[in-house]
Amino acid sequence: MPGGWALLCSPTFGWGITKRTVSTEEVSNTQGVKPSKMRLLFVHRHLGELGGAEANIHLTAEQLGRRGHMTGLLYGSATGKGEDQWRATFSECFRLPGYRNGTATQRALEYFTPDVLWVHNLSDLEVLEALLQSPKPVIRTVHDHALYCMRSYKYDYFTRQICLRPASTYCIFPCLASVSRNHRGGLPLKWVSYSAKRQEIRLNQHCRRLIVFSDYIRQELLRNGFDGPRIEVHAPLFREGGGGKLGVGSWEEDEARQSCSPLSPNSQPPSSTPLPSSNLIVWAGQIVRGKGLDLFLRALTHVKTNFECAILGDGSHRAYCEKLSKKLGLSGRVKFYGFVGPEQLQEFFCKASLFAFSSVWPEPFGMAGPEAMRHGLPVVAFDAGAVREWLTDGANGFLVPWGNTNLFGVRIEQLLQNRDLAQTMGRCARERVAREFNPDRAIERLDDLLFRVVQETQTAASSQQSENFLNYEQRTVRTIASAPL
Repeated sequence: MPGGWALLCSPTFGWGITKRTVSTEEVSNTQGVKPSKMRLLFVHRHLGELGGAEANIHLTAEQLGRRGHMTGLLYGSATGKGEDQWRATFSECFRLPGYRNGTATQRALEYFTPDVLWVHNLSDLEVLEALLQSPKPVIRTVHDHALYCMRSYKYDYFTRQICLRPASTYCIFPCLASVSRNHRGGLPLKWVSYSAKRQEIRLNQHCRRLIVFSDYIRQELLRNGFDGPRIEVHAPLFREGGGGKLGVGSWEEDEARQSCSPLSPNSQPPSSTPLPSSNLIVWAGQIVRGKGLDLFLRALTHVKTNFECAILGDGSHRAYCEKLSKKLGLSGRVKFYGFVGPEQLQEFFCKASLFAFSSVWPEPFGMAGPEAMRHGLPVVAFDAGAVREWLTDGANGFLVPWGNTNLFGVRIEQLLQNRDLAQTMGRCARERVAREFNPDRAIERLDDLLFRVVQETQTAASSQQSENFLNYEQRTVRTIASAPL
C-alpha cells in the first residue's frame, strides 16, 4: 500500500483502508534508495555569464553533472559571454520565445522529462504557473531581491538608503517603484505592476524549497510571508581558480601566495604569506549604481600611499564612473579593464594587496568578497546586507559603516601601510572561507536537498492517491449500506 495507509479487514464491510503513521525509515524503504542520477531542469532568465548569479548557476550545474546528474536549461535570453561553456554544461537548452511562454515551458517539460524543476531568476508568471502545475517538485534559489522588490535592489533610488519593508502599497507610493528605468531600448521609463509582483510572490510561496545564501535573505523572505521551514540557507559554490574543480588547492609554504592557489579544506596555512609590493587594489563586480563604485572612487581620494587600482567588470554605471575617476584626478592610478574571465580574475587576485567591496545595496551574499578571501586577500567593505555574515571587522578585513567613504579610505591606507596586518588578515580570511564555505560539503548538501524534495513529492503523491481511493471506497460503502435489502 502507499505510504501513510494500511489495509485492514472489517467484519462488517470486508476489506478497507485506514490511515496510520509511517516512520521516516519506512518511507525511505518504500521510496527506495537515493538515486545516483536525476534530471534537473534549471530555469533562468539568461544563458551565459553576466554576474554572480550566473557564475553560481553554471558552477552548480557543472558539479552536479560530475556527480552523474543530467542538467537542462530553460532560459529567456543569451548574454553573449561564455555561451559555449554553458551549452557544453547543459545537455539541453530551451529558449523561451517571448510569447506563449507557458506553452513553450510545457513542451520543454515534455521533452526533457525532469525530476526536479529548479527556478533561479525569472519573473515570467506564465512560466511559473506552468512549472507549478507540473507534478514534479519546484525549488527556487533566491539570488537577489528581485522576487519581492519591484525595483529589485531594495534601496531608495535617490538616497540609496536600504529598505527593510516587505512588498506593500508603500512600493507604489511614496517609493514610486511602479515607474522604473527601461534598459531594453525605446522609452526611457517603463511601468512595473504591483499586482504582478504580488502574484509572483504568491506563486513562489508554493515552491517546495527556497535556497538562499545568507540569513539576511532568509529574513527578507520571512518578512514577505514565506514559510520558514521551506527556506534553507546553503553556502554558495566557488570556482577553483584556473582548474575548475572543487576542494582542490593547497598552501605550499610561503610559495602559496605567489602561486595564489586557494586553500583546500584539509590543508594548513603557512606561518607567513608574502604580499605583492605593487599596492594593487582590486575591485570586481557589475558596475551598477548599487555596487557603489562611485563611492569607492571618492574613498580613494583619502588614500595618501601610492597605489594602483584595477576595476574589473562592466555595466550601466561604468561611463559615469570613468568620468568621475578623471574628475577626481585618479585616472593615472585607476584602470578600467571591463569584463574578465575566471582565469584573468585569479591573476589579478595573485597580484593584489587587498580587495575593495563597496556595495551600498543590501548584498544578498556578496560572492566577490569571499572569492577574494580564498586567495588570501583582506577585504574592506561597507556594512550592507549579508556582508557582515562573512566579514568581521578587524579580523579578516574591515567592515566600514554604510556610505562612510572617509573611513573606507582610511582603512585602505591602513592595510597598505601595515603589511603585517594585511598579511595576518589575509591568512584569517583564507582560513575562514575554507572553514565555512567548504565546496565539497556544499555540493553534497545540494545533492541531499534534491533527493529529499523528490522523496517528499513521491510520498505526498502516494498519500493523495490513497486519500482519493479511501474517499471512493467510503462513498461506495455508504451507497451499499443505504441500499434497500
